[in-house]
Amino acid sequence: MGDKTKKLPASVSFATGGLGGIGGWIMVHPFNTVSVRMNLASASGTVNELSFVPFAQSLIKKEGFMSLYTGLGAGITRQIFYATSRLGFFELMRDEVAKYRPMDIWSRLGVGVVTGAMAAAISCPAEVSLVRMSNDKSLAPDQRRNYKGVVDCATRIAKEDGISAFWRGAWPFINRAALVGACQIGTYDQFRSMLGNYGVKNELQQVFGASMMSGLIYSVVTNPFESAKNRMAFQRPDPVTGKLPYTGTAQTIMAVAKADGPMALWNGFLPYYLRCGGHTVGMFVIVDLLRKAYWTSVA
Repeated sequence: MGDKTKKLPASVSFATGGLGGIGGWIMVHPFNTVSVRMNLASASGTVNELSFVPFAQSLIKKEGFMSLYTGLGAGITRQIFYATSRLGFFELMRDEVAKYRPMDIWSRLGVGVVTGAMAAAISCPAEVSLVRMSNDKSLAPDQRRNYKGVVDCATRIAKEDGISAFWRGAWPFINRAALVGACQIGTYDQFRSMLGNYGVKNELQQVFGASMMSGLIYSVVTNPFESAKNRMAFQRPDPVTGKLPYTGTAQTIMAVAKADGPMALWNGFLPYYLRCGGHTVGMFVIVDLLRKAYWTSVA
């Protein structure tokens, strides 16, 4: 990623990763809102009646166009921690591993898994806030939390549910992020290297081609974990027993597949792919442009 003949300072690697993640997220946040709402609505059967476009149209009609940007502050906050750390840590660890073994696809996937999990653990509080804010308006009026913003959301979660609530659903998020690290960052790095070896010399074409391929792979692989993460992050205790319906990643995935069928794990896939693919392309293009600007400024 970037100039192969020069070593990018770690601070620039982290900063450009974070800024690229933020820029990419602003472009795809509406797709994330629709994806989360479709996924969480699946338990009531709504998704069986409405596909992506009708669902989005219905949402806009009922709640207004700006409802698609509900939780944007939490999404940006998440990128500050998540995108900054996962891309920065990936490149640091990749360069260290390269000192001891060739950087083939397996090395990149392994580094992606480890650094993706690290980034998820750091950004989990912002992720929980994002899910809650994105879906709050879909609840009955007497059940809504009516968050005023990301700070209010985070403060109320800590006060009402306890600090541990920020890591409720942490394991599916960490599991998903480990896969994202491999399927998005690791495969992007590999695909870009391959495109260069196959004669694609234009850097923008390399970035676009590699990010499109990695975005598709990671969307298909991680959608079930996204479903599990959303359900665990937004669940409420049973009013009678006080127990939570979902207790872990595997249990959640199995419970959803048993109750609604295996394909329910891919409910909301189209907006999820638009989010993942769009964010992947947007993020890496912005990162590449920022890094070119950096090298130009220090030349």
